[in-house]
Amino acid sequence: MPHQPSAPLHRRDGSLARHRQTIIAGAIWLALAGGFLGYSLSSGASLAETLQAAIDLLRTPSGPLIYILIYTLRPLAFFSAVIVTLIGGAIWGPLWGTVFAIIGSNMSATLAYWFGRAFGSGVLPEGKAGALEGMVGRYTRRLQANAFSAILMMRLIYLPYDLVNYLAGFLRVPYRPYLLGSVIGALPGTLTFTLAGASLALDDILAGRFSVSVVNPWTLASSAGLFVAGIVIARMLRRKEQQLTTPVVSADFPHTSPPTEDSSGTLERIP
Repeated sequence: MPHQPSAPLHRRDGSLARHRQTIIAGAIWLALAGGFLGYSLSSGASLAETLQAAIDLLRTPSGPLIYILIYTLRPLAFFSAVIVTLIGGAIWGPLWGTVFAIIGSNMSATLAYWFGRAFGSGVLPEGKAGALEGMVGRYTRRLQANAFSAILMMRLIYLPYDLVNYLAGFLRVPYRPYLLGSVIGALPGTLTFTLAGASLALDDILAGRFSVSVVNPWTLASSAGLFVAGIVIARMLRRKEQQLTTPVVSADFPHTSPPTEDSSGTLERIP
């Protein structure tokens, strides 16, 4: 029988990393579901009462720490950052909701960055090879030349948040400019969704008391205005990006090695 060559090492590593993240996400969701079900059965509480108890827990002095921890682990569980940000705004209002969301979002960005750096392309999603290669081609040179500017632009034009985190880690973008670009670039979106959450009377919604007072129209209008302005600015920036960036798509992208960082902090790609 002819010898069947084994899969390339980078493909085996990528598969292991992808399964590793799926296992972690599954474990987190099982733990959450188990805790939720255990509380409901032991207390006899309904779904709405259990959710209200979770909200009350976040309102305790230790609540912000719990919220930030949840936000930090969120990318490992494939949980939407928008939903977590909305909840923060609904509980603490536009000021502290924004503060806690900024802390949590940047800690989650840090976690995803180091996850991508450790496990490479295995953490990048499958099934989007063309779009992914296009993004890598457009931004790899800019990330090498000016990591802060590239990350800032990627945040401002609303590219998928976690995908940018994993990609920056995989490409070994220097951490400090990556984090600074993330902090500044994510501010408009964070404030927009925090205001949207702050416009909701969460206790009334959980209690089933739906009326006009459930939504604060002025806060919601502020959020909508920021959202529309962000979309307009993002479209303008995308047009500018199309003029500034030239696709550099490699046909064998999945087989390339991530760049390394030399002593001067610049990026070098391994052939």
